[in-house]
Amino acid sequence: MSATSSSRTSAEIASQPAVWRRAALALPHHATVLPRRGERVAVVGCGTSWFMAQSYAVLRESGGHGETDAYAASEFPYGRHYDRVLAITRSGTTTEVLDLLRRVKGTVVTGAVTADPASPVNQAADAVAVLDFADEESVVQTRFATANLALLRAHLEAEGALPAGVRTLDAAVRDAEQALTRPLDAAVRDAEQVTFLGSGWTCGLALEAALKMREAAGAWTEAYPAMEYRHGPISIAGPGRITWAFGELPDGLADDIARVGGTLVAGSTATPSGLDPLADLVRAQRLAVACAEARGYDPDRPRNLTRSVVLQDGLA
Repeated sequence: MSATSSSRTSAEIASQPAVWRRAALALPHHATVLPRRGERVAVVGCGTSWFMAQSYAVLRESGGHGETDAYAASEFPYGRHYDRVLAITRSGTTTEVLDLLRRVKGTVVTGAVTADPASPVNQAADAVAVLDFADEESVVQTRFATANLALLRAHLEAEGALPAGVRTLDAAVRDAEQALTRPLDAAVRDAEQVTFLGSGWTCGLALEAALKMREAAGAWTEAYPAMEYRHGPISIAGPGRITWAFGELPDGLADDIARVGGTLVAGSTATPSGLDPLADLVRAQRLAVACAEARGYDPDRPRNLTRSVVLQDGLA
């Protein structure tokens, strides 16, 4: 995202620190929608929402709040028992999410987080948290997705247990303000290919960063758990190609990347720059917009995408 970018997506990216603060302040109004400590929970979504569900699931379970699984809504295992199903859906109209909630209604407590107070999900779920202040005009999701994770992190923090090494949301907000102003190195902006790596709760962030690059810029991007990168994917590393790590790298991986001529970007957690991984996702969002504009694409109107996937006849 350049200083001269006038896209709506850029403005929404820049609004995230304020939106995260507002999400935390909204927590008392939405706490009843969110999982209770000790519940066995499934979190579902599609696309970006699924990746945020993955990050939250790891944060919740590793923080000792209860067994937590994340699924693409179309892949939900209906034969498995849960105390609560929580759906994340910006539009509240996504076919797979609505079909899932309607199918399990009356058999398990359901909740949803959405941006639209008038969408169908408000009738499909037992209870709904509406983050209308985080809604977006853009097709490509940025602030609604991260506002969800901000709300869910604030809830875990309020319940008194964040996993070891995970910063408070307030610290993440301050880091996001820094992430909006740090220059993006030319070698990163001009890279032929980018692979994003994560571990634990940041695997979902890596998947989301790669998706943003594909959606906005049509870029060649991939994402993997950091330890899995050596098991084949590192074969594409080399000059002009970037490996971007969310969180700590496994021992020796930085040397492996350097040995084949790749460029490592490590901007979060244990690195000198020290950004919270969620704030580092803001940098990746900025990169997606910068790459789109450099290629002559409009980040507000990505190719082949609509704001919500609604199947005319629902799912079979």
